[in-house]
Amino acid sequence: MDIQILAISGSLRAVSSNTAVLRAVAMLAPISVNITMYSGLGDLPHFNPDIDVDPAPLAVASFREQLKESDGVLISSPEYAHGVPGSMKNALDWLVGSGELVGKPVLLINTSPCATIALASLTEILTVMSARIIEKANITLPIAGSGLDEVGITSHPEISHSLKLAIEEFVRDIALL
Repeated sequence: MDIQILAISGSLRAVSSNTAVLRAVAMLAPISVNITMYSGLGDLPHFNPDIDVDPAPLAVASFREQLKESDGVLISSPEYAHGVPGSMKNALDWLVGSGELVGKPVLLINTSPCATIALASLTEILTVMSARIIEKANITLPIAGSGLDEVGITSHPEISHSLKLAIEEFVRDIALL
């Protein structure tokens, strides 16, 4: 049985360490794990309950459908001004009422050991939304500012080993469902 995972980078930057680490995880994941990168973060409209009606805006409906089809979610998000970037928070706001993250296994990857406040905030937001954060699989790595892309990350012995262990732990937890 293949496991479907949706990977969400909280960064809109073209050259983002958060996106690079998610691509690296996709390269390192076991063959039975299909990781799809979510590419619509910047396309989501600003959350507004007045437009969160049926049918939902196309970008929102697509995001929700991708989450429904996934067995788990990987999130790697930067920290801006001690918080979760607005685009990431906006995406999560679109899911509060619709519930796609309720009970959904989530693995958080932090690319900067200094970015603890946003990670704590993201954890709190996801907990309130009833996502099932797999804490034993969560990982913080010294990637931000290193200049490593996904190939560099997968080639780095310690970092790639840590990522493999994290994704294996995450997949084991999903398989128990």
